[in-house]
Amino acid sequence: MTHATPTMTAVAPEILSAAQLAGLAASPYTPTPTPFDAQPALLIRTAPQPSIDQASRAAVAAWLLRQTCPVIAIGDTALDPWGEIYDVAVEDEAAASVLLTSIRQAPLAASVLVQTLRITAGLPVAAALTVESLAFAALQGGREFSAWSVAHPPRTVTPTDDGPPLLLERVGDHLDIRLNRPTRRNAISVEMRNALVEAMQLLLADGTIASATVSGNGDCFSIGGDLDEFGTAPDPASAHAIRSLRLPAPLLARCAGRVEFRLHGACIGAGIELPAFAGRVVAAQKTFFQLPELKFGLIPGAGGCVSLPRRIGRQRTAWLALSGRRINAATALAWGLIDAIVDD
Repeated sequence: MTHATPTMTAVAPEILSAAQLAGLAASPYTPTPTPFDAQPALLIRTAPQPSIDQASRAAVAAWLLRQTCPVIAIGDTALDPWGEIYDVAVEDEAAASVLLTSIRQAPLAASVLVQTLRITAGLPVAAALTVESLAFAALQGGREFSAWSVAHPPRTVTPTDDGPPLLLERVGDHLDIRLNRPTRRNAISVEMRNALVEAMQLLLADGTIASATVSGNGDCFSIGGDLDEFGTAPDPASAHAIRSLRLPAPLLARCAGRVEFRLHGACIGAGIELPAFAGRVVAAQKTFFQLPELKFGLIPGAGGCVSLPRRIGRQRTAWLALSGRRINAATALAWGLIDAIVDD
């Protein structure tokens, strides 16, 4: 494999065998794919390696985790010695091609995504969220997000819905929380984010609230971060500082055992990143889930690099984020992203 410039056209992907990995990992001078190459991912065809010794397995595993690009396994990883190490696993070359197409559109974001998922896997939630925010901030200053921002400049939109962004009602020891911007499809604006922070602070401060449910008014739970506000922070460092101060995720994680999310319709980006922290998540039959951030040159930044892997694993989280594809409620239930499907 040779390094190429970012403008080089795509070529047929090179797929390595599992047996070749030991040779690659043995030398620090072996060229491997980078975000600047025509193939910005390492593709490996899985295979059992029954005779490999533990030291060799560990050396290759460490090498794989040092790669600056997504490592995509093609085939069954059940008996592969590095089955749990690969960033993402797909059934065949066609599925790998789908991922490659998406990665080529934002190779820097794809690189940061898999590195973030690797690092945060073993960290406490609070520390993992800090890493996610720092990674997100780095990409906010990158050329991929800049290109998207030029094509989609921020704009000011005045909500037309009556009332506050969140509706809170307490009945006995239960708190009902409803997202209340249905005409905006409950996009997580600054206004909505701040209201969610205050609601989670209330839960943490008031021990007499035994349980809470979070749902959304209108056609869907939430389409995620408000795209009209993307790029409005003064600079990436300030954006990271604001997230550190005003992100609902760390507060929600601390009271997760008392919180249930009830989802319906579109649950996109933050619309599933936040619910995935909760102790219980239920969804209507026609609910769908999606992580679209890569096409903006970003990664999930509302906590999804932390909450989703703890529910569905690092590889499935990477597949959702790298592919940008939707999954339905049945798949979400089978994976453990939600805990139950309820009637619409």
